[in-house]
Amino acid sequence: MEPNLNASVYRRLVLLSGLLLLGFAALGGRLVYLHLVPSKQVIHVAIANHQHETLREPRRGEIRDIRNRVLASSTFVKTVCVDPSVVSVYGPLIARTLAPILQMPEAELTRLVGQRLRTNDDGVVVTNKFVVLRRKVPNDVWQQAQFALATMPVTLSTNGLTKAQIAAQNATLYVVRNKAVFADAVDDQQRVYPNRTLAAHVVGYLNPFDNAPVRGIEASMNEQLTGVRGWMTSQTDKRKREVVSLRSQDVQPRNGLNVVLTLDATAQYVVEEEIAEAMRQHTPISISAIVVRPKTGHILAMATCPTVDLNSPTNFPLEFHRNQSISAVAEPGSTFKIVVVAAGLNERVVTLRDRIECENGAFHYGGRVLHDHDHYGVLSVEEIITKSSNIGSAKIGLRLGEKRLYDYIRAFGFGERSNITLDREEKGIVRGLERWTKISNAWIPMGHEIMVTPLQMVMAMSAIANGGKLMAPVLVDHIVDDNNHVVARTQPQVLRQVVSAEAARLTVQALKTVVSTNGTAPKARLDLYTVAGKTGTAQKAIGGAYVKGKYFSSFIGFFPADDPELCISVVMDEPRNGYYGGHTAAPVFKKIAERLATYLNIRPDLVPTDSLNPGTPGTPPSPGTPVIPSTPAARVAAKRSR
Repeated sequence: MEPNLNASVYRRLVLLSGLLLLGFAALGGRLVYLHLVPSKQVIHVAIANHQHETLREPRRGEIRDIRNRVLASSTFVKTVCVDPSVVSVYGPLIARTLAPILQMPEAELTRLVGQRLRTNDDGVVVTNKFVVLRRKVPNDVWQQAQFALATMPVTLSTNGLTKAQIAAQNATLYVVRNKAVFADAVDDQQRVYPNRTLAAHVVGYLNPFDNAPVRGIEASMNEQLTGVRGWMTSQTDKRKREVVSLRSQDVQPRNGLNVVLTLDATAQYVVEEEIAEAMRQHTPISISAIVVRPKTGHILAMATCPTVDLNSPTNFPLEFHRNQSISAVAEPGSTFKIVVVAAGLNERVVTLRDRIECENGAFHYGGRVLHDHDHYGVLSVEEIITKSSNIGSAKIGLRLGEKRLYDYIRAFGFGERSNITLDREEKGIVRGLERWTKISNAWIPMGHEIMVTPLQMVMAMSAIANGGKLMAPVLVDHIVDDNNHVVARTQPQVLRQVVSAEAARLTVQALKTVVSTNGTAPKARLDLYTVAGKTGTAQKAIGGAYVKGKYFSSFIGFFPADDPELCISVVMDEPRNGYYGGHTAAPVFKKIAERLATYLNIRPDLVPTDSLNPGTPGTPPSPGTPVIPSTPAARVAAKRSR
């Protein structure tokens, strides 16, 4: 039995040895294969261990005014992080050191640096090596933090410790001071608005949390402002240090382009200051104002009050963020009478001297009664504008007929977006002829049954001022690169000739009378310039019904009337302490016009009345005669503009 047992054990040992040899041979073969013919996965892992790619963010372009004054710019900032796994017992000390520098509560920092474990996406608890302490930290603040950490006072006890333990303690402190808190490798950017609220509704802003553009030029010109990322691909040694000679790709970012607006920051400031004062005086829901150069369509100022601070936009109610100039639609009221009068003159269905019966203030038409704000009898077409007669305007509309009236409404740009370089522009409401009622032809001429934006209305008035030519509104003048080379420029664009130059001239003649003592807006009259304009007082419609005591009040005017430099619109939503446009909006127009005329050095076309004989009205100066602003109003305007 014993020889057979030994033979069996021997065979088993041989078999086991053979299996082991085969295993080692297979393992050796696999190692040889991996060494000589590495797989794609192995190559990828090897490359990943030594190759490093760094993204390079482009600097976002600036937004500037027409004089190259900065309205929005970007600075590179840091995202400050901590690796809780190496903080050791120094968490409270790190929090105490960083709290005053990062302007964060010490308790919050202590909590963050102590988050040593986290649950990953697979639900597994892992060591936490990355916790964000604060975003958008300026570079100088980050440098202060680094210095404070590197020099924070630490008392180490070496009693009873071996040299190895002391060395380990010092190594831990070194890591805590120099590596525990770090900045993310990719710099972030912080958008800065140096003038805070100035032109807030035009400039727009970036979401402070994710840098997404929100409203205004920031949104509409985001592609041009953003730029293109760069990157760098390099090799590192076993200590993760870059081997510069092995750098394979080094692509510089292309910074965003700089957008130069037609806005003038000083003009914008003047407008915002005056509507803020009107806000205090009349406490409306909101006020909007626009300043346009009629000959080019350039927007010199566009403001809405209340406004927001672009550096902290989330601190303001959402309704404050709305650009009323392009998004608020309402019945325009009597400012719309310029459309029907200009159309009537252009079609020669009326002349300025034609006399129209205004029915003593009550006109029965289509089963409804149209009223005037006074008991007017017979008025000339010019006087219909002077007095702002609803009935007179309605009768001109009836002479035009529905089709021609509708065509002129659309020709003046109502019912469509102007395509100004801003987001969220409304197109207003102009119903098709098939939806007109039997009274529409009489009601629309006085600014009812139609909804417009302030921008549409001021551009229509500018067309009258510009010899009947409707211009496209221009807000972006040109775009430049980092070297101030012009990449693109916006040219003034004539959209169409809405009425003839002669019809426009006659309309201007009528509009000049509005600011006379017989008109609805003597408070808009200027001492040194001839003003042409129109008041508007529209009762608000809420839920399909007009609401007593709630009005939109407006005045739109331009000067000098016969060679206009500026057209200014002022619109108030529910003003108090008066509601007629001539009493509320017209004085704001006057204040803005006086200050801008001085700032822009616009040549007067009238001789001051106090330089003439008593009782002599202002007259145009003879060619070459210097005009000195000697009136009190002119001196006040000059003083305000300083």
